Amino acid sequence: MLRLRRSILLAALQAALASLVFAVAAPEREKPIPSAMHAAVGVPAWARGSTIYEINVRQFSASGKFAAVTADLPRLKALGVDILWLMPIHPIGEVHRKGPLGSYYAAKDYLAVNPEFGTEQDLRDLVAAAHALGQRVILDWVPNHVSPDNPLTKTHPEFFWRDEKGNLTPPHGTDWTDVVQFDFNAPGLLDYQADVLIHWVKNFGIDGFRCDVAWGLPTPFWNEVTKRVRAVKPDVFFLAEAELPQQQVAAFNVSYGFDLHHAMNGVAQGKKSASGLDEAYAKIRATFPRGGALMVFTSSHDENSWAGTEFDRMGAGFAPFAVLTFLLDGVPMIYNGQEVGLDRRLEFFQSDPIVWPKETHPTTKLYQVMTKLRRENAALHTGSAMRRLDTTDNATFYVVERAAGNKRVVGIFNLTAKDAKADLYDAALTGKWTDAFTGETVELNGLVPLDLKGWRYRVLVQ
Repeated sequence: MLRLRRSILLAALQAALASLVFAVAAPEREKPIPSAMHAAVGVPAWARGSTIYEINVRQFSASGKFAAVTADLPRLKALGVDILWLMPIHPIGEVHRKGPLGSYYAAKDYLAVNPEFGTEQDLRDLVAAAHALGQRVILDWVPNHVSPDNPLTKTHPEFFWRDEKGNLTPPHGTDWTDVVQFDFNAPGLLDYQADVLIHWVKNFGIDGFRCDVAWGLPTPFWNEVTKRVRAVKPDVFFLAEAELPQQQVAAFNVSYGFDLHHAMNGVAQGKKSASGLDEAYAKIRATFPRGGALMVFTSSHDENSWAGTEFDRMGAGFAPFAVLTFLLDGVPMIYNGQEVGLDRRLEFFQSDPIVWPKETHPTTKLYQVMTKLRRENAALHTGSAMRRLDTTDNATFYVVERAAGNKRVVGIFNLTAKDAKADLYDAALTGKWTDAFTGETVELNGLVPLDLKGWRYRVLVQ
């Protein structure tokens, strides 16, 4: 009997060790938790009418320097963007580096500036110049992993996941061979990472962070880290690369609108009708906390380099969807180059600078109209009321109303390639309205006949 008990205990111990090894090798990804019964952190007051502009510093100019971004700030101010998101600015690891220059997301030192981009003073100058123009600067922070030659792997080996042989490991299920995964159960890791963020806020005047792979870190970690940073800067801005409702209860101001983005691609490609956007928003409203916000976008560094430009994915539908990102409730984002019709994928691991045209591009004017309207008209501010208006052809037409007090904006979109007609009846659509793009005055009486060519749109303001 004693021998049997020992065998059972040994088997149990072996099973426990096996499960431990598996857990170390493959951390479990957190699943979405419906959180509609909670209130969200919400968007800081200063960001409610803002537009995010993502800057790929390496590809933004021929020099790839901070100074080139600083010199271009007046143009960005005229474009109307006021949250400048800098992709990762840290030195890049050399071990297992991808391509000649490596991935920005393989950080070798969280506390240093990549000399490829310039000096610490160059970054400070950029932030100061942006602040002088009324713009905010957020950094792309990569908390999930670092390069294998990051000194933390030696000074704090306990911070990292290990495989069954005790080796550092890339994030499970990825081909990210140039980075190694943190263990978020490790004592001291949360303290270290919170201190890193506070360093950039206090010493460089950074206004917030876009958090890479936010879906890969536990929500309690985010709750505590953001709490500590807000103790230093209460209106700091946190953007999650995730679409987990529970992360907006206490941590993030804004999350990626992945489902909405993919729905827009699907509609543009004819795989979904315009009603596909309703399905995405129904899910958002049913799961996200009250006052939650999503970033709405048609491109990003990931989409551009790996999935294709908006022209590849949306074809002629790129323009109405660009406008729609400002009409939908959320925070719109523009990726550098979109405003001049950038129609190629930017290289990710080597220099591939954007060629900026000297003449004004039509898409620039489109974005200028929409950023100005969002900034100045409370109806388009994040969190204002949004209502989908029914037409006699909801599969083709997407009509959305935004309202705040006596401010109202209505967007009318033909989200197909075919010319179409339909009727819209809404008793509230009366009086004089102004077309945001043409300046034309339009009088409505509740019954609105719609007649738009394929991929055309109108934005009416009252």
